[in-house]
Amino acid sequence: MKKIIATLALATFAFTANATEVGQPAPQFTLPTLKTDSPIALKQFAGKVVYLDFWASWCAPCKTSFPLLNKLQAKLKTEAQNQGFEVVAVNLDEDKALGEKFLQEVPVDFTVLRDEKGEWADKYVVESMPTSFIIDKNGVVQKIHHGFSSDDIKELEAKITELLAKK
Repeated sequence: MKKIIATLALATFAFTANATEVGQPAPQFTLPTLKTDSPIALKQFAGKVVYLDFWASWCAPCKTSFPLLNKLQAKLKTEAQNQGFEVVAVNLDEDKALGEKFLQEVPVDFTVLRDEKGEWADKYVVESMPTSFIIDKNGVVQKIHHGFSSDDIKELEAKITELLAKK
């Protein structure tokens, strides 16, 4: 029994040691877009503040977050000729059609990628839907946000605006 507990403790430590955490560089990836399958690399957004959002079509809070994130990106892109902010959403549906249907119902102008095998969701340790990571201009995770309600957008915008103001 002690051996099992020790093995579980070690496995838990190994799992959390690999988790993406605040203050760590965001793991870099290249994923296809949901609409065209064109590859997009996270490093393409270097020098910008990125709101990286992992989501799925069945996620009810995602239906709330997407329109608000779309408005936030539009607002921050028009203020001062684009302050360097991007929303990048990563769909985790195994069936591409489910993500496409979601976007027909809730259209957005930001980048939407797909990770149908959940490989990058595992590397970021996404445990709830949606889970988002605010990444600063240097590629470092500055905030992790689980779930979403309409009131959350104020807190998220404040953090993003703070990071945009930093040189």
